[in-house]
Amino acid sequence: MTTGNNKEPNELKNVNEVFGDPNDEAAIRMLEDKFASAVNAGDIDAIMKNYIPDNTLVVFDVVPRKKYSGADTYRQNWEDFFSHFNGNPKIAITDLSITVNGNIGFSHSIQHVTGTDKEGHSVHRTVRVTDGYRKIGGNWLIVLEHVSVPVDLRTGKAVFSPEP
Repeated sequence: MTTGNNKEPNELKNVNEVFGDPNDEAAIRMLEDKFASAVNAGDIDAIMKNYIPDNTLVVFDVVPRKKYSGADTYRQNWEDFFSHFNGNPKIAITDLSITVNGNIGFSHSIQHVTGTDKEGHSVHRTVRVTDGYRKIGGNWLIVLEHVSVPVDLRTGKAVFSPEP
């Protein structure tokens, strides 16, 4: 006898395959920690290891180009990002909330970047980040990222204040 999905009962997926391993949230949290460490070290190769390494990556950012399609294109954004700082900027991720279901997950967080720009001015920028993840070959990777800031509706200008 077969079930409605044309699989024998002993062929049905186990609970972890359907709903995700209980360790998946911890794995995504570790990915975000590795990302922050890589940014703080100025290591673009390590940053990019957190993203899907092909042309399916999509990133919506607050800086011009606005949309990046593909890992190679987004890597160029990180090269440009670091070129505006004296030394390595620092990033702190707070309010990280993660949801996982099977091989798909998403998170949202507040990310605060600090550093000194090339003119010697102090930089303090806070952005909101939403990431979409896929578990590929047992590893979680960012496949979609959306970076945003609030907008002051009276002025129409972005608000980069340190407070979310």
